[in-house]
Amino acid sequence: MTFWEHLDELRKVLFRSAVVIAVLMAGIFMAKDFVFNTVVFAPIDSDFVLYRLIDKALVLLNMPTLPEFHLELINIDLSAQFFIHVSTTFYFALVLSVPFIIYQLWSFVSPALYENEKRAAKVAFAFSGVLFLLGVLVGYFLIFPLTLRFLGTYQVSYEVANQISLQSYISMFTWLILIMGVVFEMPSLAVILSKIGILTKSFLKKYRKHAFVVMLVLAAFITPSGDPFTLMAVGLPLYGLYELSILVCRDFDK
Repeated sequence: MTFWEHLDELRKVLFRSAVVIAVLMAGIFMAKDFVFNTVVFAPIDSDFVLYRLIDKALVLLNMPTLPEFHLELINIDLSAQFFIHVSTTFYFALVLSVPFIIYQLWSFVSPALYENEKRAAKVAFAFSGVLFLLGVLVGYFLIFPLTLRFLGTYQVSYEVANQISLQSYISMFTWLILIMGVVFEMPSLAVILSKIGILTKSFLKKYRKHAFVVMLVLAAFITPSGDPFTLMAVGLPLYGLYELSILVCRDFDK
């Protein structure tokens, strides 16, 4: 195929992906009450599943349960609620369409690969969609609610009440969850690099201590706030992914 024929194939891939995203957006946009009241705003209340699990664990340990928690969100921009509705709909559609988009990218890339590269990439592409959705779930059910509960209740003085804006909440919600989906692709990348001989298990083990520092720096870069709690809440899962990458890499020394 010529260069322009390759571009035409890429255009078809992008068009099909855009159509899927648009169709999902239409459905999600009409399900506004479920998306926002049941999903997006669920972590602002004590009934959220993570808080209830923590309370059950504390009861088993004969410890006092978590205090009641509820955040009141405010809106100070006339057009913010409409545009937040549109942007949040897009992010939800993007997350749900990731497996289809990855399949489309694989169909575009695979004819250009050698057999050894194809075998390595096939496994990584097959699990990359699952890992992305797993990262999104970890961000939604663990990282974001813990960060929200800490920052939403933290006060320098009782004289200063917290008034969380809708835009601030949605910004942290989408950023933390999407970035966790992206960083969960680390094992997939490690599989590809290991299969083609660029990355080895012994190399990752050798620089384990250096990787811990790098993960903390990366966590500080991707977190929307600079507080130590959010830093550790993101940094520890990142390092856990590094350890998982060690497990899935080939050991050429053996």
